[in-house]
Formats: sequence, structure tokens, C-alpha cells
Amino acid sequence: MRFVFRFLSLLPLWLVHALGAAVGVLAYRGSAVYRKRFLENVRLSRLDADSHAWLAHAARHAGCMVAELPRLWMGASVSVHWDGAQLIDAAHALGKGVVFLTPHLGCFEITPQAYAQRYAGEGRSITVLFRPPRKAWLNNVVTLSRNRAGLHTAPTTLSGVKTLLKALKSGQAVGLLPDQVPPDGLGVWAPFYGREAYTMTLPARLAQQTGATLLLAWGERLAGGRGFCVHVRPFAQTLSANSSAAATQINQAMEGLIAECPEQYLWGYARYKLPRAEPVAMRSDGGTA
Repeated sequence: MRFVFRFLSLLPLWLVHALGAAVGVLAYRGSAVYRKRFLENVRLSRLDADSHAWLAHAARHAGCMVAELPRLWMGASVSVHWDGAQLIDAAHALGKGVVFLTPHLGCFEITPQAYAQRYAGEGRSITVLFRPPRKAWLNNVVTLSRNRAGLHTAPTTLSGVKTLLKALKSGQAVGLLPDQVPPDGLGVWAPFYGREAYTMTLPARLAQQTGATLLLAWGERLAGGRGFCVHVRPFAQTLSANSSAAATQINQAMEGLIAECPEQYLWGYARYKLPRAEPVAMRSDGGTA
């Protein structure tokens, strides 16, 4: 696998995406379980996305998402365009931290990389919360590649949450995938496309405790290997103090982002699965329950 990662990291982006697209279609056709979940999630979205051509396009993008990771982690930098960077500049001007919310849409790996590349020279950094891979060699690859100038990582542990709080209180940025299913005790049930989904409460708590600005961001995968476009959007609502209501607001915001480019959403993700149990439930306010 290390050889495969190294090989993919050396290929041009257009070829990586071509290979990934083929794998994505094969996975969709070859796995009945994956295909069933994929189709059910699309059905719940009630988007106009039931044609075979659209579904194949979405499956190709899912494959691209996986194949491009070695290129982004270990390869040369890629071209990045910006849409809405002025919202980040305005948030910086407030002197507070920034909480970026990014769904499993497009290339969610590129958004923190692009932020670090653009703002590290100004002394600004971003810390992203991630679940360490179970395989030691892959964990080493991910950790080394993600920890670069202006980009840091924090594990999904109590110490990781404390790291995020510290970053925000010092005026830095953090990045979260709010449509990722959190461990049991770290979320609430809230509707996502009309069905109850276990949703993390961490984004709301971080913003409320630090006064940080909430921004929405996603990285669009451009055709022909032309790179990516990072889209930044404001969080249009006043975040509720009630955890369930706030989770619902965040899910609605994610639905709005997905509607911008639904074919690049990771429809095969098990969004409605039950949360996994943790030995000690960790609260996002830094305590345990």
C-alpha cells in the first residue's frame, strides 16, 4: 500500500482523477451494500438526481475523493482557486477565531491545506479534528502530511478538543466535518434530509465558548485536473443555545452546501449509522460525562 500511495502521489491530478473515477464506478457496481446505501441517501435528499448518468457521475466523484488523497498528502502542490475568501478576511478582522464547517463534499482535504497555504504567512494557522487511522503506517503518513506550515491536527479525544479550544482562544482557525457521526455521548439526534442522524454538538460549543465566527467551506473538484476551488459561505443563522436546535441548524447548512454541487457529495457515507460506544464519554466543553 505504501508503494501504491507513493505511485499515486507522483501522477498528474487529471490521471489520478481518471483512475479514481474508474474505481468509483467499479465499487458502486460491485458492492450491493454500498450501492443500496448510496441510493437510499440520494432518495432521502429528494434532489433531482435519479438518472443513471447522474448516479454514475456521483460514483466517479466518490472514487476521485479516495484516489486524490495520496496526491494531496505526499505530492506536489495543486492549483487552488478561491470563492469567498473575503469572508475569512472579515472574520480575521474581528480578532476572534474561525470555525470552518465542511461536509463530505468535493475534496474536503483541500480546504485546510488551502487555508494554510494562503494565511500561514500572516501567522495564522488551522487545526483540523480527525480520527487517526487504525493502521500504524497509514497513521504515520496522514500525520506527517497534514502537519505542515500553518496546518495542524487534533485527534478525536479530550486532549484534541482542548487543542481546538486553545487554537480558537488565540484567534486561530479550526476545521470540522459536522456530518461525520461522532462517538456516543458527543452528539444529539437531529434531522438530516428529514431523517434523524446522530450529529456532533462540538461545532456549536466551540463557537459559543470562544466567540469564534462560523464559516462554511467546501472544495470543488474541477474537471480536467485543473485543481480545486474552495468555496466559503457565511453561516446565515444565529446559532441556537439549545444543542439539538443548533445541530439542526448546522445540518440544514450542510444541506445547503450539498445543493451547490450534489454530485460531489459522498453519498455512500453511512450518515445514519448508530454512534460507536466510547469507554469514557467526552464532552466538548472539556469535561467528561
